[in-house]
Amino acid sequence: MRLVLATRNDHKVAELARLMPGVALEALPTGIVLPPEGEESYAANALGKARAAAAALGRPAVADDSGIEAAALGGAPAVRSARFAGPDATDAQNLARLRAEAPAGSGLRYVCVMAYATPEGEERTFTGTCAGTLAAEERGTGGFGYDPAFLPAEPPAAGRTMAELDPAEKDAISHRGRAARALLAWLTQGEAP
Repeated sequence: MRLVLATRNDHKVAELARLMPGVALEALPTGIVLPPEGEESYAANALGKARAAAAALGRPAVADDSGIEAAALGGAPAVRSARFAGPDATDAQNLARLRAEAPAGSGLRYVCVMAYATPEGEERTFTGTCAGTLAAEERGTGGFGYDPAFLPAEPPAAGRTMAELDPAEKDAISHRGRAARALLAWLTQGEAP
């Protein structure tokens, strides 16, 4: 099975390729314009990108939107996670703002919604979450985004940040891993073209 992945984020392409064995994921070709992530929900953002890619290419596409929600910030930054410190913020700037505004030890939650869309209008979404807390200091070199300060609440993390986990450990508990496995299960049950 071949699907277009509506992203130009190399980290997501590599991660989803690991998470969806048996599915050949193609990166979004140059020249395809995706809508901005300006919606108020992960599902609306993900569906917008999947729809645009499917319509432009005439074949099924998948996309995701994900973010981190801090309990101390009323659930922010959520869908604005990639732009938390500004429209062109780096991962380091976004993480620095989160650490400045939320206390160490406070609750966090990663959320990911994977969307599937066809040119004919068939659509499905799949959600994955991962609960944790904000680490007192950044640790680890793996992962990306907020991973160096996200302490997962469940094994196999054992006090390590997402950035300290090896890829298989991270995939087992991550929000994106859970959403991708749900999508893959649906695709492989013969319900999707």
